[in-house]
Amino acid sequence: MRKVKSTVTLNNRVINRLEDAQLNALFKTAEYVHTEVVQARVIPRDTGTLQNEKFYINGSNLSKGSVSLCFEGPYARRLYFHPEYHFNRENWTETINGNNVRHGSNPNAKGKWLEDWCPGGKKVSNIKKTYAKFFRMEAGL
Repeated sequence: MRKVKSTVTLNNRVINRLEDAQLNALFKTAEYVHTEVVQARVIPRDTGTLQNEKFYINGSNLSKGSVSLCFEGPYARRLYFHPEYHFNRENWTETINGNNVRHGSNPNAKGKWLEDWCPGGKKVSNIKKTYAKFFRMEAGL
């Protein structure tokens, strides 16, 4: 029996570039999902605050490989976990400080509006494909 000797040399520069590409692709994928959710018009909408100012990407744990889509405000939880609410009301107008303000609802609004993008949802495959596309782009592959 012959003895075989091998040497493995790791290219740390390339490994670091691939790790950075993973994190950048992850954040870009979160931005993609954020945009998808807004464009799907599934978030209950009255004045647009929940959908616009109160919906954001939390990247504070990005270095650990985690990002979150967050909804801020005490009413976000109540609306999300109570699908029995009727979200699709007609457009309406109210007067605030002497100005007519038009309110409208998203036509696809529902409780648990993120389910399509969660595991088992019908949009999960799009997320995986998008991440792969961003990773290839970021890694220069």
